[in-house]
Amino acid sequence: MSAARPVEVIGGGLAGAEAAWQIARRKVPVRLWEMRPEKGTPAHRTGDLAELVCSNSLKTTHPSKPHGLLKEEMSLLGSLIIKCAQRTRVPAGTALAVDRNLFARAVTAALEADPYVTVVREEAVEIPPEGPVIVAAGPLVSESLAAALSLFTGRDNLYFYDAIAPVIETESIDRAIVYAASRYDGEAEGDYLNCPLTAEEYERFVDALLEGGKVPLQGADSALFFEGCLPIEELARRGRDTLRFGPMKPVGLRDPRSGARSYAVVQLRQDNLAAGQYSMVGFQTRLLWPEQERIFRMIPGLGGAGFARFGQMHRNSYINAPALLEPTLACTQRRELFFAGQISGVEGYTESAATGLLAGINAARLLCGEEPVVPPPETMMGSICRYLATSDPDDYQPRNATFGLLPPLPGRVRGRKARRQARSDRALAAMREWVVSSRVERGI
Repeated sequence: MSAARPVEVIGGGLAGAEAAWQIARRKVPVRLWEMRPEKGTPAHRTGDLAELVCSNSLKTTHPSKPHGLLKEEMSLLGSLIIKCAQRTRVPAGTALAVDRNLFARAVTAALEADPYVTVVREEAVEIPPEGPVIVAAGPLVSESLAAALSLFTGRDNLYFYDAIAPVIETESIDRAIVYAASRYDGEAEGDYLNCPLTAEEYERFVDALLEGGKVPLQGADSALFFEGCLPIEELARRGRDTLRFGPMKPVGLRDPRSGARSYAVVQLRQDNLAAGQYSMVGFQTRLLWPEQERIFRMIPGLGGAGFARFGQMHRNSYINAPALLEPTLACTQRRELFFAGQISGVEGYTESAATGLLAGINAARLLCGEEPVVPPPETMMGSICRYLATSDPDDYQPRNATFGLLPPLPGRVRGRKARRQARSDRALAAMREWVVSSRVERGI
């Protein structure tokens, strides 16, 4: 059974793009609203759908790790985001990193070519009052839509500050100092470039970070950072050794020319297929742009660094999902209204796309006279959606995919690696069975 009425999807980011794709796969018409390029945001640079504004990495592909497991589950459901990411992949070891421009263009082309998808290049200033709607406006929601959300929910949106890492021009990297090497076994040799620091160089760098001029935040906002994506200078404030045991750890890295292990290392990850740019891994920042140029050029090998993009801060908004949503991502006040992506409080590219995937499936099911569904709690996708719906609304915080969201394993499994593998095996088995039993692929 098909439906004549279109589903309205607000927001053309990862969640909105994935939702629109899933709806169209079920031969249901969809209108995908995206205000760019007519109206920009503080972080986006193009009008392409699914533009990545922070890192170019969707994290690991290893199925025994949370993000790898989530990708496997999404692939079982025909994810457009995972398919386009694999098609535009750049070397990054076991991480699924992409050429961000080619990736966004691939997603945009797929949706614009689909006969069931109409891309509306306008700002959605309100929530449509009736019919199936998916709000996937992303964390950089416009002021008009944010006001509409506050009116609908009866409360102000929650928010936190997120940061972007700089991107360096490849030709400006001094390869006489910087060496290519990967940290872990199983990664392709030389997928990352590494800038080695001595103890003295590290100490001077930390001093400069702590003293550098930063973009001011307003009043109480200064404490509202997302813990999983702290600015590099905020990490440095937590202790002199925090960086060299965190994003600058030298573990597993030795200069192939000398065999020496450095005191600390700054890693650079390829940012596009042409290898013309590299991003600074873990170096999201709110330093002023002139300070970024001055301080990051202190890093050995980056003395003449040319910046294709400086790091910056932006404010991310999200709703209080446990007070509003069911595990199906439908709103408790209006069952034809769904929320997906970072506006719902998930954090991360893959998590955002996964919630868009489920919201798209359920919106299409409603129009076709079927009930919304949710994957089993043993799956990563199912556990994330249940977290959104059942957390404490008085202490709700954004959340990444973690094994801690899954129910305990039956019996005792010895060893951390074995437990991870057992959780992953159980999740994928449950997802495969659910795909068949819930008939979520019916009509495709």
